[in-house]
Amino acid sequence: ESVIAFGSLISSMWNGDSDCVSPVDFHSVLVKRYPTFGKTTQQDAQEFLICVLNELHEALAKVRAQLGCLRDTEAEESRGGISETSIITQLFEGQLSYNIRCLKCQTTINRPESFTVLSLPIPSKTACSLQDCLKCFFQQDTLTWSNQVHCSCCGTKQDTAVKGTITKAPQIIIFHLKRFEWQGEGERKLSTDICYPLSNLDLSPYTSSLPCREAGYSLCAVVNHYGLLDDGHYTAFCKHVITKSWYRFDDAQITKIPDNSVQTDRAYLLFY
Repeated sequence: ESVIAFGSLISSMWNGDSDCVSPVDFHSVLVKRYPTFGKTTQQDAQEFLICVLNELHEALAKVRAQLGCLRDTEAEESRGGISETSIITQLFEGQLSYNIRCLKCQTTINRPESFTVLSLPIPSKTACSLQDCLKCFFQQDTLTWSNQVHCSCCGTKQDTAVKGTITKAPQIIIFHLKRFEWQGEGERKLSTDICYPLSNLDLSPYTSSLPCREAGYSLCAVVNHYGLLDDGHYTAFCKHVITKSWYRFDDAQITKIPDNSVQTDRAYLLFY
């Protein structure tokens, strides 16, 4: 039901019969599974995005399996099962590898982890670049005290060095800029002006030597957040896949914008 509603929404958008299209039908289907997003209070766009991707992936992977449309079904069955893949995983899923090293005995293990959205810390309160955020995310961390990791060689918890790298870069990579942080007993929003490139984003410093997708990426969409934690407004900038022009989506208002307007200190989600 969710996939049919989403397909109908996409068709309506591209048919061009209306100046704007409301996603009300898709939203009503989705809130059956995720009631939180049916409330009138402000919800988090990143959480909503993850739920949408998960819902579409689960439905599409199930249909592919039922129809027997997986290309390597026989080979995968001989290996003991059918891999759950969908257009969602093909487009958005990447792979990280965390190098975990015991600082006492130097024993090292690698732990793989799949991702669809990378949540990046913001290292400055005033201004920084997307590369600064990436460097902060991928820098080596030392886990001590209550964060120690159990070492199988030592047999006890030890101080540990952890560093992540991208072993498989997705076709579309999504960055979530962590603009909300805890301060005292509440949260506050960081209005840091983050400079992000519209093209030639280089991820090679954060990838392993293993086979990986070409590191250069171009920006295709931005989700902006205005306001505070409990009271705000979302807009989006999207690049037309054919004309390469940028457009601003603000509820029912769709406006063509110049490239130099895509850079904003309201950016919350970046799609490359």
